[in-house]
Amino acid sequence: MAEPRWLSAQERRVWLRVSALIELLPAALDAQLQRDADLTMTAYLTLAMLSEEPDRRLRMSELGARSNASPSRMSHVVARLERDGYVRRERSREDGRGQVAVLTDAGWDKVVATAPGHVERVRELVFDPLEGVDVEQLDRAARRLLEVLDPCSRFAATAMARDMDGPEDAAGSRDEDGAPSA
Repeated sequence: MAEPRWLSAQERRVWLRVSALIELLPAALDAQLQRDADLTMTAYLTLAMLSEEPDRRLRMSELGARSNASPSRMSHVVARLERDGYVRRERSREDGRGQVAVLTDAGWDKVVATAPGHVERVRELVFDPLEGVDVEQLDRAARRLLEVLDPCSRFAATAMARDMDGPEDAAGSRDEDGAPSA
């Protein structure tokens, strides 16, 4: 049996910081969304992904991939959003078999009202503490980690982020129809 590849002192320090970020950042973003909009992070991402579509509709499987959610989690989140009147489900127009989530007018209003506070919190927690070079380094590090963690781009967000170039695609940007980007 090979000797374990123990972490160096620097690697251990970095790992402890990354593991703290993994816990603290999602919790802080979720807390803001819960407090200000009564939404979870996954629910907000779901609304945001639908708002970015020209017809405000996506197949459930694609919506889950774009929202970084498993099929069962996406089904649960959409059920709650349906109950709240923000989303409705329909049969796919293309094949009649698949489920499609459709953003309602109330859902559009909710994501438009929620986006400014969410984007401000993302800026406060992630981008304001970093300088330009740090943002570029974080982007490179995240890209490299995602190449290992999601090599097949199971989560569409991995592929979408890889395809984005330029500052206009940063959190809080708006698409050509004025929809808030996640």
